[in-house]
Amino acid sequence: MIPDDQVDEVRARADIVQVIGDIVPLKKSGKDYKACCPFHDEKTPSFYVVPAKGFYNCFGCGESGNVFTFLMKRHGLSFVDAVKHVAAASGVEIREVSRGQTGEDPFRHLYEANAFARMFFQDLLWDEATGGPATAYLEERGIDRETAERFGIGYAPDAWRGLLEAASHHGIGEEVLIEVGLVTRSEKRKDSYDRFRGRLIFPIESLAGKVVGFGGRVLGAGREGTPKYVNSPESPIYHKGGILYGLSWAKNAIRRRETALMVEGYMDVVSLAVAGFDNAVAPLGTAVTSDQVALLHRFTARIHLLFDGDAAGLKATFRAADLLLAGSVHPCVVTLPPGEDPDTIVHSEGAEALKGYIDGAIDVLDRKIQMLEEHDHFKSIEHTRTAIDRLLPTMRAVQDPALRDIYIKKVSDRTGVRRDTLEAELARVASAPQQQQVVQRRDQRRTSAPDDMGPERLLLLLMTKDRDWIEKVGERLGPRHFVDVRYRAVFEALLADHDLAHPPEGMVPGAARVLDKLL
Repeated sequence: MIPDDQVDEVRARADIVQVIGDIVPLKKSGKDYKACCPFHDEKTPSFYVVPAKGFYNCFGCGESGNVFTFLMKRHGLSFVDAVKHVAAASGVEIREVSRGQTGEDPFRHLYEANAFARMFFQDLLWDEATGGPATAYLEERGIDRETAERFGIGYAPDAWRGLLEAASHHGIGEEVLIEVGLVTRSEKRKDSYDRFRGRLIFPIESLAGKVVGFGGRVLGAGREGTPKYVNSPESPIYHKGGILYGLSWAKNAIRRRETALMVEGYMDVVSLAVAGFDNAVAPLGTAVTSDQVALLHRFTARIHLLFDGDAAGLKATFRAADLLLAGSVHPCVVTLPPGEDPDTIVHSEGAEALKGYIDGAIDVLDRKIQMLEEHDHFKSIEHTRTAIDRLLPTMRAVQDPALRDIYIKKVSDRTGVRRDTLEAELARVASAPQQQQVVQRRDQRRTSAPDDMGPERLLLLLMTKDRDWIEKVGERLGPRHFVDVRYRAVFEALLADHDLAHPPEGMVPGAARVLDKLL
């Protein structure tokens, strides 16, 4: 059998339009979809699929249900087989329980530990004896009790074993707390202690609404050397690259508004909810991943990127935008004043001001061109060539043929470069993985050491050791100047993210190995 939490997750992540649309030709009708009913003969469509609510209904014969019941009735599948079918289409790995086992979820003890911790932290937040500093901080940030309780916000006092001892009294063992990341064991001191201490606590929920992890924010400036945020480590139930903070609450609003606001952190999501923006989500202390894009795509095909207005925020914006385009999601870029973020805008200018910034969002390619114009990149031949190199990754990421054609035309018009030349350049760059395989095979036959420091590699090494070099080199050289396709890919990655700490997702293996060694 399949554990209940897995069924809930599959149902939450299922794209009912995709599943039914693979069997029945659906046509868009407003926010819904319609077709001739597959369960009875008719000439006028009366079968409707409602993605916002996850069900279908035929006004002709009365058949209705969810994504599972459709497959059960249409194909005669059992419930378990229907769940498996939808799970495969939704990218959810099923953990079946064998006949010799009980029907209990094998990770139930981890969910129970997290549920206990959530209640423990919440109780301490509203306890006058312990929660004073945290409630004062929330009040200062304009977060009322109703909102705090909606998001399950809590408080972990600056005590080493508070949660550990409380959980023990409720029959939750130390090993379970360690497995789920609530407690850390010190091998040096041979003892265990709470991971979260002196922090505001944000529970992280799966799409099904189960607590899978926590994020902790230090109050105020914190002690010197104290990280601002501490997050749960990966565990059997928590994989940060596959979850978005706030999505379990925001998914219905995202469907209703037909867009999501992607922000940088927990406080941004909560502050926007207070201001009336109930469709905000945030990645979990990491760059946006393709899994997160696929997850969002089940609820909307349009995202507003609302990251901080500083240089790091812009880099994160463009990196996320290219991933979104590759996942068939259209990104719009919201431009905030330098040094501002959504939370500060709401508190300094108000919700209407933030709405104005959101309404003024523009396509990611338009924003890139705008920034290149601001830096006079189209006033010389050399800089125009560099500008094209910076626009190519976004054009290459597009999956929608019509949008790709629009992008190519826009870049052609702005740079004066013919469309066929741009298309050839895109095709050349796209063939790099195949070229990479040839280079790898050639390298394997070489007798010289693979780490020989030629001029291209030396230049990349300088760029990784002194990040000021990235901008300097990027103004003078483009990817085309690198003969070795591995180094060309590393160069493009460094231009896209000056703070790169590890190979980006999707980088060809040979280039990733080079970058790993350079870093």
